[in-house]
Amino acid sequence: MAGKGDTFENDFLKLIFNATAIANLADNAASSPETNLSVALHTADPTDAGTQSSSETAYTGYARISVARTSGGWTVTGNSVSPVANIDFGECTASPGGAITHFSVGPTGGGATKILYAGTVTPNITMATGVIPRLKTTSTITED
Repeated sequence: MAGKGDTFENDFLKLIFNATAIANLADNAASSPETNLSVALHTADPTDAGTQSSSETAYTGYARISVARTSGGWTVTGNSVSPVANIDFGECTASPGGAITHFSVGPTGGGATKILYAGTVTPNITMATGVIPRLKTTSTITED
C-alpha cells in the first residue's frame, strides 16, 4: 500500500483547512496560526514547483480571496475539501487576460506564497469585461 490511509487523509485536510488538531500527532500553531487561507486564480497550471503568483490571473479588478480556516469556511468530508460558500472574485472591469483554468490555496500574505493545494476550474471561466469569476461549492480538492 502506498500513500496515506483514508482516515488520515481526512484528518490531514481538517488540519490544513479547518485548523483541527490530529490527536497526539499534529496541532494548530499555538502562537500565531493562520486564521485564513488565500485562494488565487490561474490562467495555466501553476505546477507543483510553482507559487500562487505562477500564471496568476491579472485582470483588472482581481484580488485573491481569503477564506476562514474553519468548518465555516471549508467542508471536509470523504477525503475531499470544498468551500462552504461560493467564492466570488472581483468583477473584471478591463483587461480580461486569458481564461481561468486553475485555482490554488495557500497562506495569506500575497505575492509568491507557497501552494498548499491546487486544482482545475471546470468548466474553465472565459474572461471578459463584466465577468465575476466564481468557484462554486462543488469545486473540490481530493486527497488520494
